[in-house]
Amino acid sequence: MNEDVLSNHRKHIDQLDEKLIQLLAERFEITKAVGAFKAEKGLPAADPEREAEQIRRLHKIANEVGMDPEFSVKVFRLIVDEVIRHHEQTAEESSRK
Repeated sequence: MNEDVLSNHRKHIDQLDEKLIQLLAERFEITKAVGAFKAEKGLPAADPEREAEQIRRLHKIANEVGMDPEFSVKVFRLIVDEVIRHHEQTAEESSRK
């Protein structure tokens, strides 16, 4: 019986992991378009003001759902750092054309 409970929890976790990856892929597609726009307009890859605004928003959401706000920031930072890396790469490629 306990194995069924564990198995069901793991199946649910696997489904959530799949959704997270799908959402991240969708997010990166959108940020790819943002990176192209920024490169075209000569805008910087990073936007510290926007990032700070998002962190405040994520803190609020995390608190509302009972999640550690600092963990939400760590996840956000990981994602945004990767986005910035992509934006910088897009800007470099754009400048070579």
